[in-house]
Amino acid sequence: MTDTPRAVIKLGGSLKDCASPLVKQIDDRARQKHISIIIVPGGGVFADTVRTFQQTYGTSEDAAHWMAVLAMEQYAYYLADSSGCPLTTTLEPLKPGANILLPYSLLQQDDSGLAHSWDVTSDTISAWVARHTGARLVKATDVDGIYLDGNLVTRIHATDLLDMEETCVDKGLPRLLLQHRMDCMVVNGRYPERVLAAMKGDVNSGTQILG
Repeated sequence: MTDTPRAVIKLGGSLKDCASPLVKQIDDRARQKHISIIIVPGGGVFADTVRTFQQTYGTSEDAAHWMAVLAMEQYAYYLADSSGCPLTTTLEPLKPGANILLPYSLLQQDDSGLAHSWDVTSDTISAWVARHTGARLVKATDVDGIYLDGNLVTRIHATDLLDMEETCVDKGLPRLLLQHRMDCMVVNGRYPERVLAAMKGDVNSGTQILG
């Protein structure tokens, strides 16, 4: 049995210390429900190395972008190795369970709509994947959601994020959500039950970004 993905889950590099059991729980739940899930890996410490390298040696934005996409693949191999879940290079119908995306070859074929800059990181790439699959989009990170003036907000429109200096999402994400009228749920991945709830459409355990 194969299926188009029901959810795309961006798994942040900040969760590297708890990522393995989280991925296993996502996989178990997806198999129980006979649905497929795509996990888009963050860049984490691997992308941080690319940033430092660019600052030191002056690589172009284009080169740094592709180096950062390859950094996502390094994290993907860690997630697959520690969880036992399969890697995939395609968005085609997938087997039920968690499928960890290797994005480089896919984006090399066609990454239309994705700027090559640090405004576009794995957050925006995960939204691009969700758009191309029609799947629900969830960002799992190490904070409870988006904060305004120190307070967690449960719902925010993507337009309100455009002028904010810094949040837990990249600057490209709200633009893509607005362009394609998409939503995104941001949850704390240190609480697996919140990710599992968001995976099935629950919007009560973090911040819902409305596009």
